[in-house]
Amino acid sequence: MNTNAALSADLLPETAKYPTLLERYRRVRSRTESLVAPLSPEDMVVQSMPDASPAKWHLAHTAWFFETFLLLPHVENYRPYDPEFAYLFNSYYEALGQRQPRAQRGMMTRPAVKSIIAYRHHVDERMVALLQSALPANIADLVELGIAHEEQHQELLLMDLLHLFSLSPVKPVYDRTWPDIKPGRRGRFIAINGGTVDIGTAAKDFAFDNEGPRHTVWLHAFEISDHLVTNAEWLEFIADGGYSRHELWLSDGWSLVQAEAWQAPLYWEQDSSSGEWRQMSLKGLQAIQPDAPVSHISYYEAAAFAAWAGARLPSEAEWEYAASAGILEQVDDAAWQWTQSAYGAYPGFRPAASAVGEYNGKFMVNQMVLRGGADITPAGHSRLTYRNFYRPGQRWMRAGLRLARDARAHNATIEMDAEFAGDVVAGLSAKKKNLSPKYFYDATGSELFEEICLTPEYYPTRTETALLQHIAAEIAADLPAGAVLVEFGSGASDKTRLILDAAPHIASYVPIDISKDALEKAAAKLAQLYPALQVLPLLGDFTATLALPAATQTQAKVGFFPGSTIGNFTPEQAVQFLRAARQLMGDKASLLVGADVVKDEATLVAAYDDAAGVTARFNKNMLVRINRELGGNFDLDMFDHKAIWNNEHQRMEMHLVSKADQLVNAAGHTFAFMAGETFHTENSHKFTPESFARLAAQAGWSVRKQWISEVPQFAVFSLVPEQTR
Repeated sequence: MNTNAALSADLLPETAKYPTLLERYRRVRSRTESLVAPLSPEDMVVQSMPDASPAKWHLAHTAWFFETFLLLPHVENYRPYDPEFAYLFNSYYEALGQRQPRAQRGMMTRPAVKSIIAYRHHVDERMVALLQSALPANIADLVELGIAHEEQHQELLLMDLLHLFSLSPVKPVYDRTWPDIKPGRRGRFIAINGGTVDIGTAAKDFAFDNEGPRHTVWLHAFEISDHLVTNAEWLEFIADGGYSRHELWLSDGWSLVQAEAWQAPLYWEQDSSSGEWRQMSLKGLQAIQPDAPVSHISYYEAAAFAAWAGARLPSEAEWEYAASAGILEQVDDAAWQWTQSAYGAYPGFRPAASAVGEYNGKFMVNQMVLRGGADITPAGHSRLTYRNFYRPGQRWMRAGLRLARDARAHNATIEMDAEFAGDVVAGLSAKKKNLSPKYFYDATGSELFEEICLTPEYYPTRTETALLQHIAAEIAADLPAGAVLVEFGSGASDKTRLILDAAPHIASYVPIDISKDALEKAAAKLAQLYPALQVLPLLGDFTATLALPAATQTQAKVGFFPGSTIGNFTPEQAVQFLRAARQLMGDKASLLVGADVVKDEATLVAAYDDAAGVTARFNKNMLVRINRELGGNFDLDMFDHKAIWNNEHQRMEMHLVSKADQLVNAAGHTFAFMAGETFHTENSHKFTPESFARLAAQAGWSVRKQWISEVPQFAVFSLVPEQTR
């Protein structure tokens, strides 16, 4: 990642943020030193190429930044730790004087690594004292910039180390436990309507100056892939002669291919005997992962692949708009993504007058923009407006690609789910806009719900889990041998394990879920954990008409419906579900239902509006799905999450609130939202033992047993068919 970025002059942090600066400063400085901990002094002094820097130089330069821009001008009587460091560790600041030539940074065997560490600790001691005092906004801005600058160098450090280690004949391992990039799948094109859109930052929080000003651009209708190009797809490109077909390449790129004999991405090598491809990584030399996103490719390679695939690279405006709409996956956790946009100034951009202004403006030529982030990018560092940039021939950075193309004559690229589309059209056309909460649970929604369950405010999951642990043996004692456990809306099936562990006499398990990804993942996990258990996943909406697998016909049925999902239904829907469950499993079945209990409003509201904003992201994921699967153009930033307690109906409600008058397209229709208008996405009814018993009775069930936890109360009910109706 380039370290060419500066803070916009009008972005002043709020005073309330200042107490967190010290903690964040310490965290970023500590992480840098942890990144070099596996290295020897020899590893830290070598420079593998002019574009890279030794690890020792990164350590010193990031300390020099804080000393130069904060301590020297803002701490009275502060003197440089070593006057020679201004020459040795300046990067490219002409206003600050001469410096060691970049290509010769690896020649500096002195000062030694231990001296650099001492320098860092000296700077840290003075910076901590500064950060413990009251800071004017302009100084706090510089601290924010310094933290972001060091995060950039953390990524550069890893990139430079990988390049260095790749040149060694022994292929050193940096860290055997370094996580692999998450695999993906082949992308599918999502159509996006054109029009006037705004891009660039308008945030009041930190941003680099090249991310603004926010401005209006025109986008023609286009299509963009929701996933990055995979290694498997790149192997097809290689097999089809991609590196030898001049017609695919830009002229400068073709010259570079020939001059440097490129045959594959950087760090790829082919075994001479087996023909298999391997890739150098931070974990050492490894086999290529077919489903992982391809990386370490130049702009020229990305453009050539796009031409081969009958597509193109997205512009940065297309990328930012699509990412903001929530339709893209692998946005910032896999690889930076080349765009076809040259790196230049946004309308109204002005560099800062000080030396800090040298970060961006003077580099706005002969470079191309990358968007997103990579697996080696520090968490929280990137933003949807972040503009990374490199020269088109560089490829030691973690750069991949996402395809785009001009809009086709028809919108056949989106295969809409008819039921989903119909429900969205009906729900958004209603006088009071609404949509069923079942559409929360795509793969991302399922993951977000699991994250919600870990928030301190969300008590239902941990309370129910603790209750199930306490009563599991008693539940197991009531289950017949050889029974089949049928779970409605299985998700990750975590609570199911409590029942399975207590009741090894259960013969089969039928998880029912609407999310294919979540269902397959959970089923595979349980099949591995319980090899004697017959796992029969059933994909579908458990509120619709279903049929259990034929293999379960002769088995006694036990239904499992935890999580207080029963509370998401209206009372009428809940009765309908309970009747359908009885019909599905038969009159001799039993049903375990988890249900939340009525309690004080403050506890309830906090559980559905956590301070970390996880529930808000979960709620907005409904819009992400509509954008991705139904060709919607919801701007997530134009809607707020809202949770309220409806005492009349004894339920928590989740809404999305329009922040302005706006028109939104989805499923081929246009919908008007007024400022302040709500889009009702979920109810969560709460019960008393009496109200739940009345509900169950309406569906032909009676409560055989009930267990209620300590505060905050949660209940589990064991239901059996009512024999006398």
